[in-house]
Amino acid sequence: MDKLTKKRGKALAIDFAVSGAVNAVVEALLRKKIKQEWVHALVTPTALFWGLEYLQLKTRGQTLGQQVAGIKIDSADGGELTDKQILKRLAHRDSIMPLLWFRERRQDQGEQMPHDRFAHTVVRELKKQLCKHAKSGRG
Repeated sequence: MDKLTKKRGKALAIDFAVSGAVNAVVEALLRKKIKQEWVHALVTPTALFWGLEYLQLKTRGQTLGQQVAGIKIDSADGGELTDKQILKRLAHRDSIMPLLWFRERRQDQGEQMPHDRFAHTVVRELKKQLCKHAKSGRG
């Protein structure tokens, strides 16, 4: 597994943890109003995970997990991510992509996995930023 793929996995794990924490709070509030268990098992976690990822990508350009892992999702043409690209990427990643990934699992896919190709996005590694002391020559 290449370095970028590991960073993608780390970012996804962090985003799942954040989403899980938010889901625990929201689910506790919704349980009083919504009694159907399937909503709490399927709809709420999916809607929260997609919503949090969409919101972070639109407002900050990265999710918290991507920021910690040092990666960023960009449009393949070099422009800003569009709403359509984000939604296509989310839907494809959580539906068809696991099957396609399994078929292509021996190939190096770090920069563009099947859901990235479908949404015309690319994941790139960010260069590590030097701290202020190192830039000024003090440390």
